[in-house]
Amino acid sequence: MNINQIINMIMRLVMRKAVNKGINMAANRGKSPKEMTPAEREQAQKAKDTAGKAKKMARLARRMGRF
Repeated sequence: MNINQIINMIMRLVMRKAVNKGINMAANRGKSPKEMTPAEREQAQKAKDTAGKAKKMARLARRMGRF
């Protein structure tokens, strides 16, 4: 591995974590789970599930686009 590949690998890791944190923050609407009502927690969990499905579909679309 050369240095460029290592830098790219680290950058992808950092960006993936940042995007996931942003998605979670948007799903929670900036509140911690302790501050939420049970209904808000359920809605946040549904939003996270929907975001996960969207990410999975985007990966699938990228794979299909290769052919």
